[in-house]
Amino acid sequence: MEERVSISISEGVADVRLVRADKMNALDQTMFQALVDATDRLSKEKGVRAVVLSGEGRAFCAGLDMGRFAAMKEKGGNGIPGGENRDLTARTHGKANFAQQAVWGWRQLPVPVIAAVHGVAFGGGFQLALGADMRFVAPDTRMSIMEIKWGLVPDMAGTPILASLVRDDILRELTYTGRIFSAQEAMSYGLATRICDDPRIAALEVAREIAGKSPDAIRAAKRMLNTLSVDPAPALLAESVEQQKLIGSANQTEAVRANMEKRAPRFADE
Repeated sequence: MEERVSISISEGVADVRLVRADKMNALDQTMFQALVDATDRLSKEKGVRAVVLSGEGRAFCAGLDMGRFAAMKEKGGNGIPGGENRDLTARTHGKANFAQQAVWGWRQLPVPVIAAVHGVAFGGGFQLALGADMRFVAPDTRMSIMEIKWGLVPDMAGTPILASLVRDDILRELTYTGRIFSAQEAMSYGLATRICDDPRIAALEVAREIAGKSPDAIRAAKRMLNTLSVDPAPALLAESVEQQKLIGSANQTEAVRANMEKRAPRFADE
C-alpha cells in the first residue's frame, strides 16, 4: 500500500496521502488496491477521529491511468483493475464493487473525512474527492466529470453522492459535456466546502478541531448524517450495469482512439 498511499496518524488525525506524484496520482491497479486497503485499515484503527485525504505533487488525482486508456485503444480492454474478465455488477464490497469501494469506502469510515484538493481532480480523481465528507479546494484547482470524454460514465460511486450535492440540471450538464470547471464554480455548485490557499493545512486544522470533540458524538453524527441520503444501492448497481455495456463497445473504443490520436471522433449511430 505504501508505494501508492501513505498514512500517518497523530493526535487522532490520519493524514492520508496519494504518493504517485510522478503520474499526478493517477489510478492504476495498485492505486485502487491501496485506496481500498487504506479505508479497510482506517475503519479498524483505534484512536482515529478524523481523516485528511490529499495528493502529493502537482495534483490531487488526475483520474484513471493513461496506460489503461492506451490498452483500450489497442485491445478494447476494460481499463479496470483485474483485467478484462472483471464483472462490474458483482457486489464485492457490500453494496459496491471493487472500483466503487475505492471511493465509497471513505463514506463508510465511521469518522469524518476531509479531501484537500489541488491541481486537478478529473474523472475517477474527482469521484475520489466526492467520497469525503468535505472538500477543501485550492483556488486554481480544475475539476471534471470527465468520463464522457472516453465514451464512459462515472462508475466509482460518484452518482449517488453527486445527487445529494448538486442541482439536477447542473449534474446533467457536467456529466453530458465533461467540461472542466473551476474551484469557484465548484463552490457555487455545492461541490466544494471551502476554497483555501493551502487546502491541506486548512483540512488538517479542521481535522484536529474535530478530533478534539467527543469521538462518540462525532461517530454518531456521521452515522446519522449518512442516513439522510437515499439508499445508494440502486445507483451503485446502475453505474456498473451501464458502464459494463459501454466498455469495449465500438463507440467507446472510438472515443479512446480519437483522444489518444488527437483527432475528432467518428461515432456510429445505432
